[in-house]
Amino acid sequence: MKLIRFGAFGSEKPGIEVAGVRYDVSNIVRDYDEDFFAEGGVEKLKAAFDASTATTVGSDVRLGAPVRRPGKIICIGLNYRKHAEESGMAVPTEPVVFFKATSSVIGPNDTIVIPKNSKKSDWEVELAVVIGKRANYVSEEEALDYVAGYVLHNDVSEREFQLERGGQWVKGKSCDTFAPLGPYLVTKDEVANPNNLNLWLKLNGKKVQDGNTDDFIFNVQEVISYLSQYMSLMPGDIISTGTPEGVGLGFKPPVYLKEGDVIELGIEGLGEARQDVVAYKG
Repeated sequence: MKLIRFGAFGSEKPGIEVAGVRYDVSNIVRDYDEDFFAEGGVEKLKAAFDASTATTVGSDVRLGAPVRRPGKIICIGLNYRKHAEESGMAVPTEPVVFFKATSSVIGPNDTIVIPKNSKKSDWEVELAVVIGKRANYVSEEEALDYVAGYVLHNDVSEREFQLERGGQWVKGKSCDTFAPLGPYLVTKDEVANPNNLNLWLKLNGKKVQDGNTDDFIFNVQEVISYLSQYMSLMPGDIISTGTPEGVGLGFKPPVYLKEGDVIELGIEGLGEARQDVVAYKG
């Protein structure tokens, strides 16, 4: 099942997409949030939905992020072997963990705003995992039991803020509009193997990232298990699993986002998104 949220920013309603048709399910579900996942909302929605009586949603209606303000967004850095190499950094022996502010979340086709004083804003196509139930101290063998589904994420990053200003990476990851999510959350039953998915990103029509999650250093099960040793993973939390090679930082010389750029990205089975880039205007 593909879960969507649609409507104006901040006023989105829950919906689903079936065979390319979008339906409003706000009469069944309040929203896709922590309570929805914690209360077994996916299975309840499957049982209650009836396409013959549901209201359709036009394809021209804006899509929001498919999860309403997650409790936390946890990111894994340098999690593809080739990306670690292009970044000139050692291959990690344990997952590199950082957080991304939830205030950075936008819809899949919303506009990315280059922050004030930014000179090195960059792109990162990533597979994101949505947690379906509370996870503490889980094993790798049981880790996927705690997944609600998967979503496409552009982990937009400001490299100067991230790498040159001291402190933690979160400053370069959390600017407003830096977390486009969607178009939809695909429930885990529709993804046979999250560790073997093609993912790609184009900048102004040119493909700059073209990878597969089989290049993970730490796969989805390892990441979930690892994180659950240090914190409670709560329903609706998002784990972004890292990006393949081809980010702007890795070009020689580096290439960074500028006003007028167009980003297109996608993951096999998880849909595609498009984001225009503008400069901060104040």
